[in-house]
Amino acid sequence: MIERYSRKELKDIWDEKNKYTLWLDIELAAAEAMEKLKIIPKGVVKKVKSKAKINVNRILQIEKNVKHDVIAFLTSITEKAGKEARYLHKGMTSSDVLDTCFNLQLKQSGKILLNDLDKLLSSIKKQAVKHKFTLCIGRSHGIHAEPTTFGLKLLTFYQEFLRNKKRLEYSIDEISTCAISGAVGTFANIDPRVEKYVAKKLKLKIEPVSTQVIPRDRHAQFFSTLGIIASSIERFSLEIRHLQRTEVLEVEEFFGKKQKGSSAMPHKKNPILSENLTGLSRLIRSSVIPALENVALWHERDISHSAVERNIGPDATIALDFALNRLSEVIKNLNIYPKNMIKNMNLTNGIFFSQRVLLELTSCGFTREQAYKIVQKNALQSWNNKSSFYENVANDKKINKKIPVNKLKKLFDFSYHTKRINIIFSRSLKK
Repeated sequence: MIERYSRKELKDIWDEKNKYTLWLDIELAAAEAMEKLKIIPKGVVKKVKSKAKINVNRILQIEKNVKHDVIAFLTSITEKAGKEARYLHKGMTSSDVLDTCFNLQLKQSGKILLNDLDKLLSSIKKQAVKHKFTLCIGRSHGIHAEPTTFGLKLLTFYQEFLRNKKRLEYSIDEISTCAISGAVGTFANIDPRVEKYVAKKLKLKIEPVSTQVIPRDRHAQFFSTLGIIASSIERFSLEIRHLQRTEVLEVEEFFGKKQKGSSAMPHKKNPILSENLTGLSRLIRSSVIPALENVALWHERDISHSAVERNIGPDATIALDFALNRLSEVIKNLNIYPKNMIKNMNLTNGIFFSQRVLLELTSCGFTREQAYKIVQKNALQSWNNKSSFYENVANDKKINKKIPVNKLKKLFDFSYHTKRINIIFSRSLKK
């Protein structure tokens, strides 16, 4: 992932040095188990650990010749650690190291992403509670529907990201497996107790049945979860972008004093962060299909998944980490304009009260079809003539014969639409 969209904490997980450090941890953990099982001489781990050094440049230099990264790594370690290093990798295959390391990196990344989600949830919750009763118009198909509150609008996102957190927790658990089972997963050349020891040491679970690789359905689920989270980010970003349009302007991204919006038009204040998040979401989702296609490998293993994972592992997790943090800051610093929300709601002269009038007419003896026709006629008249929906309804003889003025006025009460907001908040924010 390019620097522009990378944060150090997540990026460091995918750094070459961290990868090789994890490889060494895996090899040493396996050797420790073998020492305990008296498969290799006692003291090997202590000697190798004291002498071994991770030299990324040297490993890459060796790999240019041998064309095999794990062999290059082991050769480099042997150069420093000496003859005791010959006991490393005993009975193991490259995928034992590669797959266990990849899962460790995904687990490490996942933990950071969980923290990111917690920060985002906190930002959303704070704004949602603050604007619990801030009236705004609800829209369906982009058209004014009925009143809602901005806090409730935010609460939908809060719940969605809570679900995303649960999805990610489950996916991290699924991906947290270790395989030290040898060439085709039969343990022919390595004791299964070594795998059990390594898994415990690295805080992973054993892979119940591996071939030469850990099954890729686990990885497909993990990257699919990242894709779902990205889609949630895009949905939120899209809402902000729509609400920031000049003719709407119910919310607006924070705009710094020295910030510039356009190279040509000095007046511009664009929702660039939300647009950027939309783009990053597309990028993150692009990892899902390759991850799904990685599930189908030839027989016990091929390496068609390898190049894919070397790219999507760092790119998807780093991009999502960046996106979650950016969205959290956007929500935290969002400019919210309640007066514009009321102004926009009043654009349609109260026609959003149409359902209340419809329901009241049906309770007064009209069939639903009759009531709908009467109310729709008055609503369209208000829309076309820019006239008051209340006045049109009050002057309709079919209506005023059935509904007295004092009762009709009560049908145009905004509190009717907010009377159960507390219930929704209570059940959504309960521990």
